[in-house]
Amino acid sequence: MNTQPARLSILMYHQVGVFAPMREHRANYCDHRRFAAQMDLLARLGYRVLGLDDALAGLRGERPLPARAVVLTFDDAYDNFAEYAWPVLERHGFRATVYAISGRLGRRAEWFAKDPGRPIPTLMSAERLRELHAAGITIGSHSVDHLKLGMLDPEAQRRQLVDSRAALEDVLGAPVHHLCYPFGSFDRTTVHLAGEAGYRSATTCLRGAAGPDDHPLVLPRKAISFGDDRLGYWWKLAVKHAPKPELVEWRRRLAGASASG
Repeated sequence: MNTQPARLSILMYHQVGVFAPMREHRANYCDHRRFAAQMDLLARLGYRVLGLDDALAGLRGERPLPARAVVLTFDDAYDNFAEYAWPVLERHGFRATVYAISGRLGRRAEWFAKDPGRPIPTLMSAERLRELHAAGITIGSHSVDHLKLGMLDPEAQRRQLVDSRAALEDVLGAPVHHLCYPFGSFDRTTVHLAGEAGYRSATTCLRGAAGPDDHPLVLPRKAISFGDDRLGYWWKLAVKHAPKPELVEWRRRLAGASASG
């Protein structure tokens, strides 16, 4: 009898579309044909694509977590999501979470400019976010300005977390419960402030599968890269990799904080 707790693969995507071959920043891109093949693979192999609220309930033990459970997340809310990713998700009936930068809606992703020659994509407008939200996509916060939160002082972090949530709730006319730390940058203060701001979950760039031992505001993910073919994609989903050292360390820190608090 298998007594191991079920693990959850939270997949991290960024852009989905048509891109020239690249050597750098590969985790920021997914070719639309490969994305379609990946979603087909999830369907054929019987994976359960969960929304974040259902996934959290499973991690908390409030309901069974399926053995093949997946959450799909998309950072930065690029406009090409609506053209290339959403139709595929809709065809399969898959749920997803898009993390939007409240202070940059409808603008260009200017942080790309630090890499000469790299195309600068456009981010979704408020109207586009409302359309996707109405269609069943979960909209989460990715801060106000897409800054490295762990490098900011506590008050600046608080503003990024609180103001982004308030702005997105105003756009959607609905609560925003989920957060993603830009660039994967956060510290213990960020986690504390995220809880104070009312977020139920926060995803990171820590690599690994999520489980009941993970703090809901420090959830690990698995990055999907430009070069991931079907075999590579299946490998990330199905093989039980040992968690990366950074994830092990965060689990140790948070377990120690809980025990002492």
